[in-house]
Amino acid sequence: MPAATSHRPPKPALRWALMLAGVIVVFGGVFALKAFFAKQTNNFFDNMPQPAVAVSADTAKTQHWSTGGEAVGTLVAINGTNVTTEAGGVVRQISFESGQPVSAGTVLVRLNTANEEATLKALETSARLADVQAQRWQQLGKDKLVSLDEVQTRTAAAANARAQVEAQRALIAQKTIRAPFTGVLGIRQINLGQYIAPGAAIVSLQQLDPVYVDFTLPEQMIGTLATGSTVQATVDAVPGQTFEGTVTAVEPQVDVSTRNFKARATLRNPDGTLRPGSFAKLGFGLGAARDVVVIPQTAVSFNPYGNAVFVITSEKRKPGETDATGKPLTGEKLVVNQRFIKTGATRGDLIAVTDGLKPGERVVTAGLLKLRNGSEVTIDNQIQPASDSKPQVQNR
Repeated sequence: MPAATSHRPPKPALRWALMLAGVIVVFGGVFALKAFFAKQTNNFFDNMPQPAVAVSADTAKTQHWSTGGEAVGTLVAINGTNVTTEAGGVVRQISFESGQPVSAGTVLVRLNTANEEATLKALETSARLADVQAQRWQQLGKDKLVSLDEVQTRTAAAANARAQVEAQRALIAQKTIRAPFTGVLGIRQINLGQYIAPGAAIVSLQQLDPVYVDFTLPEQMIGTLATGSTVQATVDAVPGQTFEGTVTAVEPQVDVSTRNFKARATLRNPDGTLRPGSFAKLGFGLGAARDVVVIPQTAVSFNPYGNAVFVITSEKRKPGETDATGKPLTGEKLVVNQRFIKTGATRGDLIAVTDGLKPGERVVTAGLLKLRNGSEVTIDNQIQPASDSKPQVQNR
């Protein structure tokens, strides 16, 4: 008889344990290998030498600047108004052309005065009669034939009649509209035969020589700007030309809403080039010249928490430093570090530094966005800033 075959019971738990151990070993090895390569890659990039950043630079210098200020203002006519009439009436005659220069007293418009002139004749006749009667009663009073009260009554009546005549003549004169001052007329706003009411605008009249320029300044400058100070004004309508004037008035009070005060300068304008209402840029001096430390404005990073610059210094290279190709580097290198400063006035391309920088220190003027503390830089200067108060753009 064949021998009996023994069957061992299956062990599923052991099989699953072996399979799980195998999976753990395989995936653990994969992740361990991946972590190893990632660490090596990070170490390579962390220790890889950074190429030097190309920037332009300039040296902080001492210059002799006169203290000055700038402002914007509006040109205002020294005399300017809309010519109107005191008495209403129908336009009978227009004696001017739009845009015409006129002298003070020139007749511009005449209104219809036919009724007023007829009334004047009647009043003049009554006045003459009243004068004759007053003279007669004065003679009778001297002869004691009438009372003094009657004489005074007749005399007052004659004076009243003469006053009515003068009032009527004044009314007729009001209907002849004249230029109140010398200037240039604007565009005519009436027509022949039109009835115009008292106060209605007929034409604008502006006196153009000289002209005022009104501007505002912060309250901190109220003690530094004085009448008689010289100002230079430029307007966009006349490019390339500067108009010189004098401060003629300074408002004694400060506006509570803006904390600014108003000032007014007077400019000569013999050719009528400057026109009221135009925008003007002003520059003026506020004191004696002084030495200031200046740098290009492009070197300053203006921030809400403070203005800063990148200062360039030299330092020795560390042993073992290499370039991007692995070549060893020796000697000194240029590095930058950020420093906060206090700034003052500007002039042209330059800005004054009141604190935080000394003459002779070098600062980065272009390429600031690529920098951080300790960055190595190389300097490439091609265009240098200037302190010209009126820089001109050049085509390159």
